[in-house]
Amino acid sequence: MSTATAAVGRQASEDFRPGSKRQHEVTRLMPGPMLAIILTALCALVLIPVAYIFLASVNSDIGVARGEFLPSSFSFENYSKIWTSVGLATGLTNSVLVAGSTAVVSALMSIATAYVLVRYQFRGRLTILRGLLGLQSVPGTLMVLPVFVLFSSSATYLGIQVIGTQWGLFITYLTFAMPFSTWVMVTYLRGLPRELEEAARIDGASNIGVLVRIILPLSWPGVVVSGIFAFLLGWNDVLFASVMTRPESQTAAVALQVFGASQEGGAIPFYGQMMAASLVCAAPVVILYLIFQRYLVGGLTAGGVK
Repeated sequence: MSTATAAVGRQASEDFRPGSKRQHEVTRLMPGPMLAIILTALCALVLIPVAYIFLASVNSDIGVARGEFLPSSFSFENYSKIWTSVGLATGLTNSVLVAGSTAVVSALMSIATAYVLVRYQFRGRLTILRGLLGLQSVPGTLMVLPVFVLFSSSATYLGIQVIGTQWGLFITYLTFAMPFSTWVMVTYLRGLPRELEEAARIDGASNIGVLVRIILPLSWPGVVVSGIFAFLLGWNDVLFASVMTRPESQTAAVALQVFGASQEGGAIPFYGQMMAASLVCAAPVVILYLIFQRYLVGGLTAGGVK
């Protein structure tokens, strides 16, 4: 009797082990056909506009103006024209430099800041944590004028030219990226066991050694999430980049905006080039997500289960 009970117990444990077919059947919230229909509809909502943009990028401007979904003739000429007409090469270079440096510096600074906030007790710690959340509720449009006045006055009082430079835009993005990145790392570091750090200290590791050798390797999902969101902040921003840059330092988003505004009022706008430039500017973000997608779920859900 005990043998039969043990066999039943082993079978039940195998059926409900993580990732098993039985577990998926129990935890599924809706029937399979309905789930397939919903997923197909959601994928269509995302892929159909992307497909239209691609087809419009290989179509003629007249064909796009007529409302053609399938182009009568395919041509990739628009992808070669955008590098001169839109000025996309300069914009992409500036975007990669500014957004990439913002992502790297924000991720590294946020993990060090979050480590201090999580592992050490000091006066004002809770105030800082609450301030990180409060800063997320401040709209960026309210900060454009104060930031512009502050940076423009630096040229007068300090003799340092900030407006129109890439590093000035980098400082602006870093200011807005740090609160969110730090809060993501705070949530992630709270889930790491302290025993690993205590063992490293017993072996003679310093605080910097613990941070570099223990915390950083274990926190890659959180670091990737904070870095990607900081990168997106700099890559997609148009408001601050249009105010604080010059033609030689403008980003890809500003180049697209300027090119689109220059087509207003014309006979037939360059629809094909605008669509092609949009796809080229979106490609780095898609590639970034595809490379780091396995880290995103772990980083975003960290701290959700205790």
